[in-house]
Amino acid sequence: MTANKKDPVLVVLQLSGAYDALNTVIPYEDPLYMDYRPVLKVEPEDVLPLDDKVGLHPAMAPVKELYDQGKVAVIQGVGYPNPIRSHFRSMDIWHTAVPEKMVTDGWLGRAIRELDPNKENVLTAVNFGRGLPRALAAPGVSVASVGNLESYGVLTGIKGQDQRTEALDVFARMYSPLIGNGPVNDYLSQTGLDALKGADILATAPDTYSSTVEYGGDPFSQWVKNIAQVHLAEFGTRILYTALDPGAFDTHANQATAFPKLWSQVSNAASDLYHDLKEHDANQEVVILMFTEFGRRVQENGSGTDHGSGSVAFVMGDTVKGGLYGEYPSLEPSKLDEGDLHWNNDFRGMYATLLEKWMGLEPQPILGGSFEQFDLIK
Repeated sequence: MTANKKDPVLVVLQLSGAYDALNTVIPYEDPLYMDYRPVLKVEPEDVLPLDDKVGLHPAMAPVKELYDQGKVAVIQGVGYPNPIRSHFRSMDIWHTAVPEKMVTDGWLGRAIRELDPNKENVLTAVNFGRGLPRALAAPGVSVASVGNLESYGVLTGIKGQDQRTEALDVFARMYSPLIGNGPVNDYLSQTGLDALKGADILATAPDTYSSTVEYGGDPFSQWVKNIAQVHLAEFGTRILYTALDPGAFDTHANQATAFPKLWSQVSNAASDLYHDLKEHDANQEVVILMFTEFGRRVQENGSGTDHGSGSVAFVMGDTVKGGLYGEYPSLEPSKLDEGDLHWNNDFRGMYATLLEKWMGLEPQPILGGSFEQFDLIK
């Protein structure tokens, strides 16, 4: 990166519930696809082709437009060894980048510690949505988690530091039976103070924001808009995160109706973010990652699809080398993983690529090992 460029920023859009990879990137020329999906199939003439074998779901036209401009990398067959088809455990694995055991800290939490080792910026990372994703959590790392940017910070009206400390003490006493005392309580109190400082700063972001881009009215689209507002406010935030409502893509039933609506919502939000940043000449320093916890079964269940394994992920931005990465998993029955698409690209290779080639960090200590990277960053 040249000295006159701004610090690279990573935006993560978590698409919870596990979208159906087979109907997201569709092998429309494979006759087995039609056999597996008599009800849920997308007709070849409706697919948005990426090449002569696979294409995007028709609801993903905004993503296809960016793909055609060379700004979207599609990572096929992404997953991890010994797939687990539980939403909670699989998402936990994606959040921690540790498939073999349960750990407390997230991969981005470790990255935040490297990006801001002296805790100089309480807004190094900002999450939009309910709670704090495990990916961002790590001991000693403060992350601002915002439900709604316009109304963020219910304690921001408390001006005096003594009053704020008293309010935090009350909060700590309320939760002390759950969180314990001593170092844990001290850490949470300090985190609370950091959150209050962050609230004061974040509250100013909408006041300085103006755009011709009109985002959707749903919560996810508004959180994506908040991401643009915070980035454009130039608070020095390096990681911005939000997630679709838990279970949104969990289409065990009524997939033909729900799936297109969800991908239309997500695709428009991601495209709106790109064009918003471009309007403000702030698109060069941002890369967007879209992922889900696993794929879904190859064989439909009649009106939906059940939990699977191998999936597909997307990396978007002006500095991305667009195209297809990795081999599309075979639909041959003998090559399926217990009826699911087989993973053939470890998601940690994608993380390693983003950490080293985009964020400028050493990935091995963060991910606990070395993983084959993709050549998807210019």
